[in-house]
Amino acid sequence: MANFRLDLILIVIFALVQWRVTHLLLAATSRRWVRYALFLFAAFVGVSYAFTFSQVLARVRIPTNIGSVLGAGSLTYFLTVTGVLAIYQALACARNLLHADVNPGRRRVLNAAGSALMAAPFAAVGYGAFIQRTDFRVREVDIPLPGLPPDLEGLRILQLSDIHLSAFLSEAEFARAIDAALHLHPQLAVVTGDLISGPTDPLDACIRQLARLKADAGIFACMGNHERYARAEAYTARQSARLGIRFLRGEAQTLRFGNATLNLAGLDFQSQRSRGQYLRGAEHLIVPGATNLLLQHNPDVFPAAARQGYDLLLAGHTHGGQVTVEILDRSLNPARFFTPYVYGLYLQGNAAAYVTRGIGTIGIPARIGAPPEISLLRLRKA
Repeated sequence: MANFRLDLILIVIFALVQWRVTHLLLAATSRRWVRYALFLFAAFVGVSYAFTFSQVLARVRIPTNIGSVLGAGSLTYFLTVTGVLAIYQALACARNLLHADVNPGRRRVLNAAGSALMAAPFAAVGYGAFIQRTDFRVREVDIPLPGLPPDLEGLRILQLSDIHLSAFLSEAEFARAIDAALHLHPQLAVVTGDLISGPTDPLDACIRQLARLKADAGIFACMGNHERYARAEAYTARQSARLGIRFLRGEAQTLRFGNATLNLAGLDFQSQRSRGQYLRGAEHLIVPGATNLLLQHNPDVFPAAARQGYDLLLAGHTHGGQVTVEILDRSLNPARFFTPYVYGLYLQGNAAAYVTRGIGTIGIPARIGAPPEISLLRLRKA
């Protein structure tokens, strides 16, 4: 329901923005062909915007990379133009207020500053798309767990998530992230979903790169929502198993580290539509006396996991907001419309959750204030 409300709000905002932009441009020209071109362009970006919805992208019979480019182009256009229009309107109000009090020289300076300010949204999107999108960073985090057995103290877990190997993340770029992870020497490696974005994305290439990871106890994973949208869950599990990656689909695997047992459980993507039934049946995967770790793509299940007795939840899905702005020590990003668990370490009672920013992008092909992350987690006794 929250997703639907946000989608509806964005559609209304973007429609109003496009109407205003078209109105301003029409007022500046009287040429008929320009007017036709403006209406055609508005229709084109409106239709292209439909491809920003993953369900639409998965169902249409065109290559995913074409649909992704159309959707990403329209969303990038709308977000950028919305920012520019907001600045334009603010500057217009300022000019009206200062018109009588500002001398011509100072007005020229203000106009030049306003023009530079209107270029800021383009600069931000360009930086996010061409620089920060592939600025892969290793983040090491200590995870405090009460009652952690001595033989699990300092256990190193590598977490990768939300790879989205697609038109906006090539195999060569992802290989750089894998190369960085190879130097971390984890004892356990986990992948928390969304290997691809759509049905014709290079899933086999993503699995091939993930299989390069090295971890003493192996590589385990859970499904994301995009494996479901692409109807590729069974294929993903089967092909990954051939290369040594085990997807946990409503099942668990116990791992021994000295005298301690780590029980690793995994579930397919839990949709917000079934919020009232989060982790239904997952309590049966818990092993009494073990440290129980749950892999789940959606971090919103954390309260349910804590109630059931899981010690640690590892999740992704949010991309850390992907586009994040810090205002008055508050992080503003789209993910906050969906879940309070956007990024980082969360504690509830004796349970902990870590939500990674992940590797790739969805929607707008840029990361701003939320660089891609290779997570190295260390278990510590609280």
